[in-house]
Amino acid sequence: MSGTSEKKLVRIDVSSDTVCPWCFVGKKNLDKAIAASKDKYNFEIIWHPFQLSPDAPKEGIDKREYYRRKFGSQSERMEARMSEVFKNVGLEYSLSGLTGNTIDSHRLIYFARQQGLDKQHDLVEELNIGYFTQGKYIGDHKFLLESAAKVGIEGAEEFLKDPNNGLKEVEEELKTYSGNISGVPYYVINGNHKLSGGQPPEVFLRAFQVATS
Repeated sequence: MSGTSEKKLVRIDVSSDTVCPWCFVGKKNLDKAIAASKDKYNFEIIWHPFQLSPDAPKEGIDKREYYRRKFGSQSERMEARMSEVFKNVGLEYSLSGLTGNTIDSHRLIYFARQQGLDKQHDLVEELNIGYFTQGKYIGDHKFLLESAAKVGIEGAEEFLKDPNNGLKEVEEELKTYSGNISGVPYYVINGNHKLSGGQPPEVFLRAFQVATS
């Protein structure tokens, strides 16, 4: 008989958008906190959709041009700030390529969850790496399918081909999980402890403690 008590379960519901840079920064910090405490807790992480710009075009638009239109003279300052924040988590922020509607990426993330929470979590990582650091377009099915293949998701091509697959489920989740929040990333830990923004690892570690005590 060992004296160690059983690990406690930490369930984290994350609302995020695949074009939200703070969501990726938050994920990197969350991953650090998980790695530092996996001897204490078992984790269950579930990703839910949020759309910062539900009206963004499906065909894509140049990122810099889009941000200039949306934020005006602030856009360059925002880019410099994000570059700095990304550097702190070991990444190079890139504004090359296109941005646009994220609904297909959310359908794919929903589909990944049917094959396992780890696959879903890994897919979110691949999509973020491609979009934020490699100039990939989040609405490009070729990129979405490459990301799905990298993390071992089966049947993704068939699923994405029909624009109605997963759409109802994503729309329901947008209502259920994102209906009452105004920004992302947003975390609900064990159903009651709530956090928002790209928090540092120590904030997550404290939240795990509070949520399980």
